[in-house]
Amino acid sequence: MPDVPVHIGPAAYAAWRATSLGTITERLEHRLILEMAGGVAGQRVLDVGCGDGALACTLARHGAEVVGVDADPAMLEAARRRADEGAGHAEFAEGHAERLSFPDDSFDVVVAVTVLCFVGDASGAISEMVRVLRPNGRLVLGDLGRWSAWTAVRVVAGWRGSAIWRSARFRTAAELRVLLQGAGVHEVTTRGSIYYPPVGAVARVLARPDPALGRLTTVGAAFIAVSGTKRA
Repeated sequence: MPDVPVHIGPAAYAAWRATSLGTITERLEHRLILEMAGGVAGQRVLDVGCGDGALACTLARHGAEVVGVDADPAMLEAARRRADEGAGHAEFAEGHAERLSFPDDSFDVVVAVTVLCFVGDASGAISEMVRVLRPNGRLVLGDLGRWSAWTAVRVVAGWRGSAIWRSARFRTAAELRVLLQGAGVHEVTTRGSIYYPPVGAVARVLARPDPALGRLTTVGAAFIAVSGTKRA
């Protein structure tokens, strides 16, 4: 995760993946990000807000040369441990979405999943991602959609005192598209995912048609992915 008011921590990620809801949901999200990124084999990929390295290692297993950055040292330790255990080779470094410590035009693909909703300066963060992306490189963002049952649960949690969800900002596909276009990204594509409520039994039934729904509309999607190309 990126610069959040309260660090979620690797234990929370592990507990989430131990549930059927977490396993199904993360698999669908990663599948969508990989599709939006296109072929990553042989590509240099930056994963901004890499968390415990699950997506970074998935990208590496698909042949990418991956660097993951995160603001939380505990997450980075978990990510390195995951890579060392053979989940996929990737490098990890401490960093912030708004201040990436890489030269201009360093990466072929930049991905950021569930990052913008926790970053105070979303436009600045996207500008940094675009800066380190080579011309004609691909930017892929996955974020939490505004209109879904999941968002309603999270908003209520914020009202009840959750520092994480109280500070989160949920966006529509149109808002995400505008942010990318404002940073000089064109050919922007939007897709949705996670159309079921946060209930494991329902997720097991509705996971199969979820990708097809995502190609039709982003309305009701708990997860929205947008991608585009940096202008040459």
